Amino acid sequence: MRISSIAVPERLLRGDRRPRVALIGRLRTGKSTLFEAASSTSPHRQRLVRDGGDYRECLVDVGLEQISLVDLPPIGSLHALDEHDRVVVKYLLWGDRWPPVAAHETEQPTAVFNAPDVLIQVVDATALQRDLELTMELSLLGKPLLLALNRVDEARRKGLYINTRALSDRLGVPVVATVAHMGLGVAELFAAALSEVRDGRLPRPQTPSPHIERRLAPLRALLASPEVVEAFRVPSPFLLMQLAENNDYFLQELGCHLPPLLPDLLAARAAAEKKLPRALSEELHADRHHRAAILFENVTRFGGATEPGGWQRLLDRLFLHPQWGLSGSMAVFALVLSMVFKVSTLLDAHTAAPLAELAQQWQPASTAGVVGRAVLDGLIGLVGIVVPYMLPLVLLLVLLEECGIMHRVAFVVDRGLHRIGLHGGAAAPFLVGLGCNVPAISMVAGAISGKDRLVATLLLAFVPCSARSAIILAMGGKYLGGFGVLAIFLLTILVVALLGRVLSQRYTAATVGLIQEIPPYALPRWRAVLVKTWERTEDIVTIVTPLLVAGSVVLALLSHFAADQAINFMLAPITHWWLGLPALLGVPVLFGVLRKELSLLMVYQALGTLELVPTLDLVQIATFLVFLTFYIPCVSTFAVMIKTIGWREAWSSVALSVGVALLLGGAVRVLLEAARMLLP
Repeated sequence: MRISSIAVPERLLRGDRRPRVALIGRLRTGKSTLFEAASSTSPHRQRLVRDGGDYRECLVDVGLEQISLVDLPPIGSLHALDEHDRVVVKYLLWGDRWPPVAAHETEQPTAVFNAPDVLIQVVDATALQRDLELTMELSLLGKPLLLALNRVDEARRKGLYINTRALSDRLGVPVVATVAHMGLGVAELFAAALSEVRDGRLPRPQTPSPHIERRLAPLRALLASPEVVEAFRVPSPFLLMQLAENNDYFLQELGCHLPPLLPDLLAARAAAEKKLPRALSEELHADRHHRAAILFENVTRFGGATEPGGWQRLLDRLFLHPQWGLSGSMAVFALVLSMVFKVSTLLDAHTAAPLAELAQQWQPASTAGVVGRAVLDGLIGLVGIVVPYMLPLVLLLVLLEECGIMHRVAFVVDRGLHRIGLHGGAAAPFLVGLGCNVPAISMVAGAISGKDRLVATLLLAFVPCSARSAIILAMGGKYLGGFGVLAIFLLTILVVALLGRVLSQRYTAATVGLIQEIPPYALPRWRAVLVKTWERTEDIVTIVTPLLVAGSVVLALLSHFAADQAINFMLAPITHWWLGLPALLGVPVLFGVLRKELSLLMVYQALGTLELVPTLDLVQIATFLVFLTFYIPCVSTFAVMIKTIGWREAWSSVALSVGVALLLGGAVRVLLEAARMLLP
């Protein structure tokens, strides 16, 4: 047996020790895309003071640890700060606790904003030289710094090959290659950020060239005084560059708070300029530009423009591309649907169907015989769930996971699921739910936590499993036509989307971002596949089996003791008055709690005919199908819900599904009857 071990730090960075990680960079480098790749479904949005713009923040799980991720407004340079960039720099340096030099300003921070513990500069690999100038300026802030070398795929296509190790060595900061819109390198980037925080490493200050450094020595000595340090509370290399290069905020504040020092500072700057070929500000800016160009040339190899090669990259372009990735995901959906409606149907015809046909030959009259037949029906129903619908689907999804494909599908659909309050991790359970809701909810329990688990479980009750889909296709396809079937499925998608938004607002607990890891492609290991398949299907044996058998016995005894009329009478306010259906359909509705297919079979039995028209009109058929589509999930699904989200929320799911089914069923009835009256 193969045992894997995971190294756990002695002190996990969570809770009060959770570091604050700020994304910083120029406009259109992919900074916001990187944030969204790890963001929660409902990030906090706040505005900086004055013209600083908005920032977004959320908690993100990174393995066993956690970070507070901040997406700051874009900033182009620290040279000649404008009002917007000045505000961002203030928050980078001081957070919401501004030093004495800023205490006099009329607009002060009102919201809590702790200064970041580590900075991640998102740089564009296709325009690296321009970004390196900002890197050299950020290295002076005295905070751990990382570079997210984004868009490396585009750089390769343009013939630019960047040596990340050499770049890291020369800057003294970790450099992680990323393709943010594909999720590549994102997990490694944030893991590296945690490592930097834990080790307390600071970047190597990228100071000016030696000939400029010598000229700045008198100015540096002036700024070393305790009153300057206390007034500004910034790293001395950064303050030196600001006062030497710029005539804006920092120089003005020094003149305001320490006026005796201003003449000496201006004199030191003038003395430095006399020994330089141009103005000090221009010389510093040109020197930084030159050093960035030299560094870029030393770490970059120029080759022929190439398209990504290898089957792995071709598959990534299919599954992870921002525009085409959805096509790859749709291909996976089509594969799952094929399994649901073709393979599963074939397996069902050779497993549960023959067993049910044999069981029909046993028609006991005694109570004991009825109970025995009910137990047999429950076990046959179990076989009908597990063999054709559960095992093939779960096995297929596990194979796709082991190959690395499902992780890519989850990343692509993550943004769409965010709109209904879920992460991309819910993609696989929703696919499994098309076959059977039971293993889908079991997958949610193992893959999602917190509010997302609760919302995903409640929504899965509305995903049309194979049994519901079979009823819609069988009855709707025959009497309502293709348009009617399509309308019911579209209504289901709309309801799931709207309920997702409502439930996300109802359960307001803060959601935590989830980094969708993109593992390399690999051939599945069959032992691991079988183990995972069993882990995701064992609930059917331990939980569902007894409840399925017990439910079958209860319903059989009700029928045996001629309680049908009493049941129909009790359910008449729903079936007859609200839905406009014949009262004798109460029992078929009740039997749908056990398995949805039973409802369809018992409708034929209750009406005494296999042709529903003219006994039921088209409005009644459409109303019945809509109600049954959203009606309470079967007892198997309810049982797994109890384990996953508890009794209280499981019953809430029952109430929600019944309420939605009644509301939509009644609405469809009213609309169709009104249309029938208005149309000739």
